[in-house]
Amino acid sequence: MLTMLVLTCAGVGLTTTDTLRHFLTVRLDQQLTDTGGRYAASLERRGSEDPAGEPDESSDTRAQAPGTFGARLKDGTVTKAGVVDGDADDAAVEAGDVAADTDDLVRLTPRDQQALAALVVGGPAADVDLSSLHRYRMHAIAGHDGDVLVTGLPLRPVEDTVHRLVTVELLVFGVALAVTGVAGALWIRWSLRPLGRVVATAEVVSALPLSNGAVALSVRAPDDDPRTEVGRVGSALNRMLGHLEDALAQRQAVEERLRAFTADASHELRTPLASVRGHTELALRHRGPVPAAVRHSLTRIDAESQRMGLLVEDLLLLARLDAGRPLAFTEVDLTRIALDCTADARAAGPEHRWCLALPEQPVLVSGDADRLRQVVGNLLTNARTHTPQGTEVTLRLAAVRAGAVRLTVTDTGPGIGIQPPERAFERFVRGDHARSRSSGTTGLGLAIAHTVVEAHGGTLTVSSRPGRTAFTVQLP
Repeated sequence: MLTMLVLTCAGVGLTTTDTLRHFLTVRLDQQLTDTGGRYAASLERRGSEDPAGEPDESSDTRAQAPGTFGARLKDGTVTKAGVVDGDADDAAVEAGDVAADTDDLVRLTPRDQQALAALVVGGPAADVDLSSLHRYRMHAIAGHDGDVLVTGLPLRPVEDTVHRLVTVELLVFGVALAVTGVAGALWIRWSLRPLGRVVATAEVVSALPLSNGAVALSVRAPDDDPRTEVGRVGSALNRMLGHLEDALAQRQAVEERLRAFTADASHELRTPLASVRGHTELALRHRGPVPAAVRHSLTRIDAESQRMGLLVEDLLLLARLDAGRPLAFTEVDLTRIALDCTADARAAGPEHRWCLALPEQPVLVSGDADRLRQVVGNLLTNARTHTPQGTEVTLRLAAVRAGAVRLTVTDTGPGIGIQPPERAFERFVRGDHARSRSSGTTGLGLAIAHTVVEAHGGTLTVSSRPGRTAFTVQLP
């Protein structure tokens, strides 16, 4: 707005000053036309003798404005030049006195004479700069004796008037711009208050955790007047928030039903699975002759029922964690858990090389000891199960900074065949053949570890390339 106003003021200023200058110049030209060559012609008599035989040293300054310039040129050469200086002598001449007025003669330089000689006789008036005077508006006419009479009026009054107009315009426009800037800023700030309230509503909504759990979107934009642009924005935002609230409520209901179904199904499956395993073990202990095919089938039933039991336990744990079941937070010695889990992994996978890098002092954290033990055990089991024999697996524990602990499990295996590697934390995601589930794992170990770490307020990340795969747990 200020830019457009500045351009408008500049346009108005340039137009008015140019118009005023043109108007004053036209008036000056009219004065030159009215004056004619009377003053310049009177210069011809200066120095000549009057009828009584006396030298005539006067010039005709009657009705001539002070500063009027006159010059007589003969054959392109200035013979006489003078200016009405407005002193007492001029007044005497104007009163009809023939007293001498010798102070109004002007000395012209060769450059000034060239400029006067260049004037078009009988043509339009032109601007001429005289060295001993200021800029003049000059008009040349033909004299009676074959000479050229030049009459000029000073341009200083025109320029002074234009300068005063420019000064007034600058002051007026400056005050107008300052007042407009302050008033416009206040008015815009006042008019945009509804938009500020809409922005505040959007910021409140953007700060809400919408990724999971029950979300209350009761906040609405207070300005929803459809007659204004901001009101239409607020109304559209409110409609969007309403649709989003409905969608989140439906998502939450579906998730709760799914968690309830998973938890109930897992809980109910525990009993029949335990019964199947019991009957299988009882049949395998039968002392009588059992055909080899039947014994093999019973062995497979027992192995699969154990695997299904682990799967059911994992699903039940995930359902409880998703439901937000509180963990039993106590002081946990993470160093002891790392030692125990590495010893268990070494016993389960003696064909791997197991390395430990522990600090000298015990690392203590606040958390659920059983769940943290399960996290470390799952990471080591994942490294043992999905890497070939002879792979080196390193568990490193360190306090990286005040209030933070980092546990890293690194192996030198072929890497994760999933892109991006973070998909390994999803449930029932299969990788390449090197990390398949042929060993009978449930496929939920990393998902459980990721969920447990998040429940402790930490993060579990992975980076993988052939020859190095690292799972990093960071806990507060």
